[in-house]
Amino acid sequence: MPGRKRSTILVTGGAGFIGSHVCDALLAEGHVVRCLDNLATGRARNIEHLSGVEGFSFIKGDICETKDLDAAMEGADAVVHLAALGSVPRSVAFPLATEAANLGGFLYLLEAARKLGVKRIVFASSSSVYGDSPVLPKKEGQEGNALSPYAVTKAMDEAYAGLYHRLFGIEAIGLRFFNIFGERQDPEGAYAAAIPKFIRALLRNEPPVVHGDGLQTRDFTYVSNAVHAVQRALAAPSALAGEVYNIAYGDTCDLLALLEKLQQRLARIDPRMGEIDPEHAPARPGDVRASHADISKAREQLGYAPRFSVDEGLDRAVPWYAEHWR
Repeated sequence: MPGRKRSTILVTGGAGFIGSHVCDALLAEGHVVRCLDNLATGRARNIEHLSGVEGFSFIKGDICETKDLDAAMEGADAVVHLAALGSVPRSVAFPLATEAANLGGFLYLLEAARKLGVKRIVFASSSSVYGDSPVLPKKEGQEGNALSPYAVTKAMDEAYAGLYHRLFGIEAIGLRFFNIFGERQDPEGAYAAAIPKFIRALLRNEPPVVHGDGLQTRDFTYVSNAVHAVQRALAAPSALAGEVYNIAYGDTCDLLALLEKLQQRLARIDPRMGEIDPEHAPARPGDVRASHADISKAREQLGYAPRFSVDEGLDRAVPWYAEHWR
């Protein structure tokens, strides 16, 4: 995709948490943005502020439906593919649905791009592809055995992206997101991510549930860093097609330390929220014990430069949750 010219960009999963932020950023750059989402996990409220905005259109459709995908992709210059059925625990419970959405859906997308002549695809992979690898920090090329169906689908997405690049010249670039968090991330449902679930529990003066001992570590990454990575990948030279990159802040934090950070911020709103002890539940199958990203490849090749640390991201996200989910 040519650098900064006005382009038409399809964002699949654009009504999701990350996708809606990507839509905001691309519109701010002056691009025409088509948002395709079946609203299975995305939320209309995430993009309601874009209704009527010049250059933005929403298409309710499914990436596994050829007619929906073809209609949305026709005439597009590039695709940001974020549509997926997320959550490691959900994939353990529902492997067939995970495979259909994440792997099948990606193949439909690649085929549509091949047919319609769309070259640049930036797609979401995941830190889960590192599986049981004990190496820290996680570095591209040092993957272990997958621990969940979700991880398998993301690893296969990367493999198919590389294949379509070699066979058909599709300029696919994969971004291995590490525990993205921020405003609009949904705290509801059994498969919600840790940060919004913890915040919602504390806002309700309920004990947050920590699976396992709470000492498992994550490279929590504020959503604006992820958006920045998408922008850099869209503008990257064609020589980087077929590559995958770790996208994180490059730091690590265990869940108990994270909970303390949240309590400190929420206690400024209501002191009672800083006094609630967590409840511990059994560890979940498929969960990775330790996660910490080496982001040097993305820095050097994409020019990725994350601006927001975990603390800076929480300073932005926590007040938003206090306003919208209290």
